[in-house]
Amino acid sequence: MAGASDLANPCRAPLIAWAGKAPLKGRVGIAFSAGADSTALLLAAHALWPGQVVGLHVNHGLQAAAAGFEQHAINFGRQIGAPVLTCNAAAGPQPGQSPEDAARQARYGALAMLAREHGLVSVWLAQHQDDQLETVVLALSRGSGVAGLAGMSPRFEIGGVRFERPILDVSAQAIREWLLASGHPVVDDPTNLDLRFTRNRIRHEVTPILRASFPHIAAMVARSSQHMAQAQELLDEIAAEDAERVGLPPQIKALQSLSAARQSNLLRMWIKAESGSAPSQAQLQALLHQVQACQTRGHGIELKVSAGYVTRDGEKLSYQSNL
Repeated sequence: MAGASDLANPCRAPLIAWAGKAPLKGRVGIAFSAGADSTALLLAAHALWPGQVVGLHVNHGLQAAAAGFEQHAINFGRQIGAPVLTCNAAAGPQPGQSPEDAARQARYGALAMLAREHGLVSVWLAQHQDDQLETVVLALSRGSGVAGLAGMSPRFEIGGVRFERPILDVSAQAIREWLLASGHPVVDDPTNLDLRFTRNRIRHEVTPILRASFPHIAAMVARSSQHMAQAQELLDEIAAEDAERVGLPPQIKALQSLSAARQSNLLRMWIKAESGSAPSQAQLQALLHQVQACQTRGHGIELKVSAGYVTRDGEKLSYQSNL
């Protein structure tokens, strides 16, 4: 089936290095859309750990070609000897939510469900260096802080399932050149060309201009995102130390004793833990102003922050989520 050697698969070496840090124990699922990136990742993982790798395909049913993509994924798995598990997932956006975010959340939820049902130790995603570049550009366009500029994390957890991104240092060009030489079939999702979606506009209109002036920008941005991730780890450690002093929920007087930067850092961590999403900069600034103004027992606080409200409860803050 393959033309080019599977040993030349650009995903192979990163997977070996990834598993060297934490040896593979049990079966792992590969999020398998049947596109180029997930095909290369599935092939490399299956070649390295035959019998321990399964493909996970999520059918959103958002386009006429979805059934064909699912059947291709199943057939491809049979051809290489790696089972492919499938499921359907509704991806309609909630009010104020983008279709892209809705589809991503639905997909991750479905992948986590498949992993739990079939006893998989983790789910691997085929997001690569170019995806990281797009993520950081998107974060810059939104005025994101350190956490956003750190881009996609190599590891995270949803629904008690560990997700991993082992090929973040691999370029899209390397993957596509190898697949073209190998002859492995892939599907092309036409929605990837739809410029109504922000990420597609970045991919097709913004990053080509950046690469024309800075050919190695994807690798450099990946390096910068790693620095940002380390900075975020330090901020998290500082927030944890401050939480020991201030308490959670935060005691107002103890919170006021911190510098404005540390107050902001702690409040951001606390609200994100309570609501599942970080507050906006405007919300955080309004809350900091109210905290500083809270000098008397009669001073009340009730602010819309993230997916709920921060209020004053005696000598401490309280958070009530609307979810």
